[in-house]
Amino acid sequence: MAVIEINSLAHPGVDVFSTLTEAQLRNRLEPDKGIFIAESPKVIRVALDAGYEPLALLCEERHIAGDARDIVERCPDIPIYTGTRELLSQLTGYTLTRGVLCAMRRKPMPTVETVSGGARRVVVIDGVVDTTNIGAIFRSAAALGIDGVLLTTNSCDPLNRRAVRVSMGSVFLVPWTWIGSEADDYQQQLRALGFRTAAMALSDNSVPIDHPQLGAERRLAIIMGTEGDGLPQHVIDAADYVVRIPMSHQVDSLNVAAASAVAFWQLRA
Repeated sequence: MAVIEINSLAHPGVDVFSTLTEAQLRNRLEPDKGIFIAESPKVIRVALDAGYEPLALLCEERHIAGDARDIVERCPDIPIYTGTRELLSQLTGYTLTRGVLCAMRRKPMPTVETVSGGARRVVVIDGVVDTTNIGAIFRSAAALGIDGVLLTTNSCDPLNRRAVRVSMGSVFLVPWTWIGSEADDYQQQLRALGFRTAAMALSDNSVPIDHPQLGAERRLAIIMGTEGDGLPQHVIDAADYVVRIPMSHQVDSLNVAAASAVAFWQLRA
C-alpha cells in the first residue's frame, strides 16, 4: 500500500478532498467520469460492496491499521493520504467522522427504464434540495421496499457528501437516476412504463394514504415534493392520485423525509 504522509494543505492529490466543489466532483458535463466522497468505514464498505471504484483514501494514521484496515486491504493499489487530526480537519473543514474518507468513481447513470424495469414501487423526488432529507429518503426507501428512486434534475445530488453520510450508504443500495423536471413529461413517461402516479399533497380531492385502491395498484410511482412548498400545482393536477397522510392536533404536514417513510411503509407492494 502507498501511504503518503502529508504536512501541507497544498499537497498534490488531496484537492479532491478539500478544494473541489460538489459540482466539480460531480462533473456535470460527463457524470460517468465524476467523483464522490464516501465518509466513514461503514459507508465506504457499502460502496465497495456495491461495486464502486475507489481512487484514494484520506484518514488518520491510527485508522490505517484500525477501523480502516479491511478497507486498506481491499484497496491495495490506491494512495492513502494521512496526517495529523488537526491538519486533516483543516483540509476538509471539519473533524472527520471516524477519521476516514474515500474518493470514488461515479458509475454511468442508468436510464429511467432500467431503474423502473420490474419495479412495483418507485419514488419520484421532485425538487428536494436539502442534503439531509435526500439521505433520509434514500435510507427509508432501502429499508421499506422501494424498488427505485427517480429524481428531477432540480433536486439535490444523492452522491453529495452529506447525503451519502446521512443515508448510511443506502444511496448505493437502491437503483436511482434522473428524470425530467416537467410534470407532464415524467408522469407520461411513467404511465408509458405501466405506472400510476400518486402525488403526496394536501388538496380538496386527496385520498387518505390507507385508501385500498392505492395498495391494489400493481405499479405505483410515489411523488414527493419540496421541503417548504410541497409539489408544484401542475404536478398535482397531472397525477392519477393525490394522497394525504391524515394528521392530528391541527398539524398540517410532515417533513418530507418523515412523510416518505410513512408513505413507503403504507404503500409497499
